[in-house]
Amino acid sequence: MPSGVYLHIPFCRSRCSYCDFATDVYRSNDAVDRYVNALCAEIRGGAAHLGEHDGIRSDAAGRIIDTIYFGGGTPSLLEPEQVEKILTCILSVFSVASGAEITMEMNPATVTLETLRDYKNLGINRASFGVQTFDDRALRLLARGHDANDARETFRMLRGSGFENVSFDLIAGLPNQTLQDWERNLDEAIDLRPEHLSLYLLEIHEGTPLAEQVRSGRQPQPDEDLAAAMYETMLDRLGTAGYEQYEISNFSKAGFASRHNTKYWTMEPVFGFGVSAHSFDGAERYSNDRDTASYVASIENGGSAEIERTAVDLGSETVFLGLRLTEGIDLGSYRERFGTDLAGRCAELEDKGLVEISDGRLRLTRKGMLFSNEVFAEFV
Repeated sequence: MPSGVYLHIPFCRSRCSYCDFATDVYRSNDAVDRYVNALCAEIRGGAAHLGEHDGIRSDAAGRIIDTIYFGGGTPSLLEPEQVEKILTCILSVFSVASGAEITMEMNPATVTLETLRDYKNLGINRASFGVQTFDDRALRLLARGHDANDARETFRMLRGSGFENVSFDLIAGLPNQTLQDWERNLDEAIDLRPEHLSLYLLEIHEGTPLAEQVRSGRQPQPDEDLAAAMYETMLDRLGTAGYEQYEISNFSKAGFASRHNTKYWTMEPVFGFGVSAHSFDGAERYSNDRDTASYVASIENGGSAEIERTAVDLGSETVFLGLRLTEGIDLGSYRERFGTDLAGRCAELEDKGLVEISDGRLRLTRKGMLFSNEVFAEFV
């Protein structure tokens, strides 16, 4: 089974008010160079992520990978030379399949037409574009560091540089956002016709500036009923516009589902490199230090940045990850693999209208997608 590679690039121009990812403010290209060197050393050594502490395990060397994903942070702050160095390191360890999907997350106003062309020439063939909203007021609240016109112009540059596989991220349920605001965001995204859309309901994470603003009353508590209406509107409008929903929050034109992200939901191996990166080798999950300085120091000193490793309950995770996909879970295959009849455990969820069984598959209903956490809790 081909694997995926995830690369965490933590640097951002500024920190968004809702973000709880491992990020650092971009201060100098020298600091980024040092991080890239550490990242490449981790990739070449393979110690933390490929199963041994004295080199690459024999069944990992030369492993075929068919997706590479630059996440962050803001990977589009990397110079093309830094991207080339990372990709060269990957090629020195892994066998990259022909036609591999190579994605870079990009933020508006962080790239030029020339830089995008350089990325494309290096093999980056998919852009995951962090728009979040086309509302300038909301962008200021989120501390995004760009405005709506920056997003529109960056999208035009992506097309002008030859990117034919572009994904937008949008967030619903922002403070003071109305259903009409959300509809305008959807309409503008649809008019631009990206190949893929990732549409999320806002989550308030403890420790973020937005969480403090909500706690202190400076921003309103999320409205769950309004969020549900936004989700329903999203499903209707995107379906009418020709986008296929393949996962709870993800929609694409035919043939443009994210191959890398689908690996997480189908539990294919993904090896993560960089600060806070997570990996799954088919049996265990393991993760790196969340502090950038500590991560770099560990790698420079010849050690491992891994801080946690846990065995996976494959039966449970196969259910609550597989149910995220609209195709659901093949009940016969599950029973053959794990010796468990899932259908017998779903009567109450069916009665609530949260799941359905048809054609031998267990799936979330439309209502179940809204209350997916309630469903997943039954299988943990």
